[in-house]
Amino acid sequence: MKNKYFKIPKTKTGKLAFALIVIIVLGGIFMQVLYEPLFEWYTGVKNGTLTYDSSIKLTDEEFNSLAEDLTYQDRLQRAEDMTKNETDPFTRKVKMEILMNTPSFIHQTKFDHIKYFRDAGIRQYKGPETCLQCHEDISVRHSDGSTEKVNTMDDIVNSVHFQFQRRAAGFSTYGFNGKQVNKNTRPIPVGKIDRACGIPGSFSWTGWADLIKTKPDSLHGKILLRSEGCGQCHIGGNYQPATEDMMPFGEVPLSAKEGIDCLICHSQSYDMNEKYVIQDAIGLRWNEDRSMKAAMTVTKPTNTNCLYCHQHNFGGDTYSGNVAAHNLGYKNPRILHAGAKRGMPFSPEEDVHAAAGVQCIDCHVPEGHKIPRGTKGTDLVANDLPDKPVACENCHTSAPHTKNELERVILNGHVARVACETCHIPYLRDDNVVLRDWVHSTYNKEEGMYVYTDILKSGEPDIGFNYFWYNGNGTFLAGALGNNPNKSDRYDPLMNQMTNITNSTALAEIRNNVKNDFNMDEAQAEKYMLAVTNTLSQLSPGMVAEREKDITEHLTSIGNLGDSKIYPFKLFNAYMYEDMSNQGPFGAMILPFDYPTYYETGNSLEAMKTAIKNPIIKRMYQYPFKKYMMDDFMGYFGVKTWSDVYPIDNKGNLRNIEPHWMRQFGTLMLNHSIKKEGLACASCHSPHGVLDFKELGYSAERIKDLTHLKELKYFKTRPSDEKTIKPRDKKRRRQISF
Repeated sequence: MKNKYFKIPKTKTGKLAFALIVIIVLGGIFMQVLYEPLFEWYTGVKNGTLTYDSSIKLTDEEFNSLAEDLTYQDRLQRAEDMTKNETDPFTRKVKMEILMNTPSFIHQTKFDHIKYFRDAGIRQYKGPETCLQCHEDISVRHSDGSTEKVNTMDDIVNSVHFQFQRRAAGFSTYGFNGKQVNKNTRPIPVGKIDRACGIPGSFSWTGWADLIKTKPDSLHGKILLRSEGCGQCHIGGNYQPATEDMMPFGEVPLSAKEGIDCLICHSQSYDMNEKYVIQDAIGLRWNEDRSMKAAMTVTKPTNTNCLYCHQHNFGGDTYSGNVAAHNLGYKNPRILHAGAKRGMPFSPEEDVHAAAGVQCIDCHVPEGHKIPRGTKGTDLVANDLPDKPVACENCHTSAPHTKNELERVILNGHVARVACETCHIPYLRDDNVVLRDWVHSTYNKEEGMYVYTDILKSGEPDIGFNYFWYNGNGTFLAGALGNNPNKSDRYDPLMNQMTNITNSTALAEIRNNVKNDFNMDEAQAEKYMLAVTNTLSQLSPGMVAEREKDITEHLTSIGNLGDSKIYPFKLFNAYMYEDMSNQGPFGAMILPFDYPTYYETGNSLEAMKTAIKNPIIKRMYQYPFKKYMMDDFMGYFGVKTWSDVYPIDNKGNLRNIEPHWMRQFGTLMLNHSIKKEGLACASCHSPHGVLDFKELGYSAERIKDLTHLKELKYFKTRPSDEKTIKPRDKKRRRQISF
């Protein structure tokens, strides 16, 4: 019997249209019903309904009492700020009381949401669901002056702060194959989400949220659970990073969107003690502060909000000015990591801009929830607005020195060749980590767990950081690209400065730490010293030759692009396990560690084996991932093609895994901890100044001129000049050639 109501078209056009409709319908059914469970099966990720104990509904009486207290504290802070110049304590107290009781002063408050919530009857904060009642769409003003109305949730979900990666072009990073990342090629997702790093020792996939069993000495054998993982600096409270956006197609599920932490960026009373790992029926995830107190104090982001996460990168976890580090969690306190990533705190005590009250978003001017990082960068940190400059010149112009005619002429003449940061970041914190060994763990009795071993930390130039020519571009493994304006082949940092340690002070400290921390015989210690102080010694002669060839053919021309300036860069290298089946002349695939295994047992090999058993790491070694992403990723890495030989065989034995230092130091940009007084002229222009003009590619004749300037007699020596910085080490170790 024929169906009277359903007929397949007979024409060719009709059949095509019908087929298209069927495909769309089936695709919709697949995405709505089958995609999420299949995705979770393939990647091993988990999603589910999220709940938070701090999300408590208040009564009207509780709401009004809290509102009164918050506005009072706001008035008190403003009164203290307005009377801070009053030196007499009693007079100041009287002035503050007058202000506190002035009607207009009482009615002023930066916490507008108290009134909004009161009028709307909102007495419980439920995350994005609450925010989107009013902010479903926002108006975004772009740098060209145009405005655009966008969906708020889409704007957040497509930001780097949520995704931890960028698929589009816009990286200032070039692969060792000479290709600019994601430009004029099939784009792949690149960023923190899939970049193994020697600072945290893991991927975000394998180290998202963990609970570590520790036994601090102070607890006399009792176990204390500690929170650890990349997810603590992420605006989502989910069970894993936004893995859906890593795939060729897919959608972030609603449950993941409901975990977005709006308040950590916008609340002026966010409680970092609520930021700890919790375990529920689905798995491990990061808790959030979803209290009404936090919601009622919403404003635009301030420095405090940004530094909840970014001070970890700048000053480090043990920096006294790190607010988050003083509020580690009501439960399962977060682990503090010794050794600062960059050693350049952004605080009033350490940075002239912070002291002046400059806010992060004054320089990093957002467009909606997209925040610019600047047009320059040496690493693979993704950037929402890669074409938007964030630079000293935005405020200070290209002629920033104005004191007197002589200094104005001389110092402004340097701007074309010397970056502002070169003079105005004279040192870093002493706990700035330079060399981190993850393979040889050390037991920390105070913390009651095993930790990595930092064998070199320093804030001094030529040890903790160094100076390189830089044109705004970097290599795939965080190497600054640029060249001396003379375009001489004498400047070759990827074969010299970035591959060896020559400072005698640094060499002595490394040797001493290896002797004291590691159980090595003399031969083992010497082999270890050679590898860490001359990283190219880990390559065969043929591989070194291939490296030189790749630099000449692919990177030299990129280093000659545009105008280079001398910039300071923090130096870093790490000793980790590598997959030697995927090695090239610039390194091999770094393998992550499983945090619980590492911190609890100190067995780095087992920690690595556990981590690479993660389902998504296994998928990396299978054909779809190879073709979709890994071949291109490793091409940038300097490896011709991705070997899909999984590093563990069917019997559980490791295949072709070795511990190594990276084949060159990473050079990380330094642009905070700006000092008002820069280096003195003689700090650079002397035979043993902080700049090594020979390594910077100058000829012997030009070096003589630069280190014996007659013009120095016109500049007064400041009392602080001699103690501002230590001179560059006079003894230079002979470089090993191959």
